[in-house]
Amino acid sequence: MGEELKYTIFSTSAGWVGVLGSSKGLRRLTLPQRSQDEAYLLLGREARDAQPSPFEDLSNRLIRYFDGDEVSFPDELDLSGTPFELEVWRVVRLIPYGETQSYKWVAKMVGRRGAARAVGGALGRNPLPIIIPCHRVVASGGGLGGFGGGLEMKRHLLSLEAWKKPRSA
Repeated sequence: MGEELKYTIFSTSAGWVGVLGSSKGLRRLTLPQRSQDEAYLLLGREARDAQPSPFEDLSNRLIRYFDGDEVSFPDELDLSGTPFELEVWRVVRLIPYGETQSYKWVAKMVGRRGAARAVGGALGRNPLPIIIPCHRVVASGGGLGGFGGGLEMKRHLLSLEAWKKPRSA
């Protein structure tokens, strides 16, 4: 490929987070892990060929995010996925900090009414949690739905965001 990949692993108040990116943008972000090694392994095979890079601005924003600060992530992305996945991820990225939307709403926004389950599948393959805030997508009936990082992590992320800005009913 010849493409230059970069990665970093850093500590947050919630655990160790890993980031993998290319010259085009971010490719992968791990949710907080218990160790640096776990975060590195979750970055996947591409991390083996990547060079260490501080990603200082992003690292600082993620540290602040896990400390409960409202932070935005306007970073460039370098994503691979199906056209449907890419569109779901684009829409979910628009959900503001401290707010939630339903799987059904996302399906409607991508022009696929009735595809809430497929939206859940696309979100389960989201390589950039937090940056693409899939934790902000919940079940229509008010339940949490699923989350690749586990429901306890989803609750934690939603409570972090609700701390600063309460969600409307």
